[in-house]
Amino acid sequence: MSKAFCSRSCKENYFQLIAIQVPKPFLKRIFVFCDPEQREAEIENFADRHGWRLDLLKNKIDELAVEHGFTN
Repeated sequence: MSKAFCSRSCKENYFQLIAIQVPKPFLKRIFVFCDPEQREAEIENFADRHGWRLDLLKNKIDELAVEHGFTN
């Protein structure tokens, strides 16, 4: 399995990205009811609460926002 990834950090990022689960009500709340500053604060709190890396969480939220039609 170690040969499938270019580095240990790449492997850790991959598995953490898979583990990140963002509920649809949270997505709706941050994209419908929050302005950009509030959205940023909510995402940071969510990352801290669950112990996830902020950059990976933002990438996952961006993907899900497009998938669920909140952004283009």
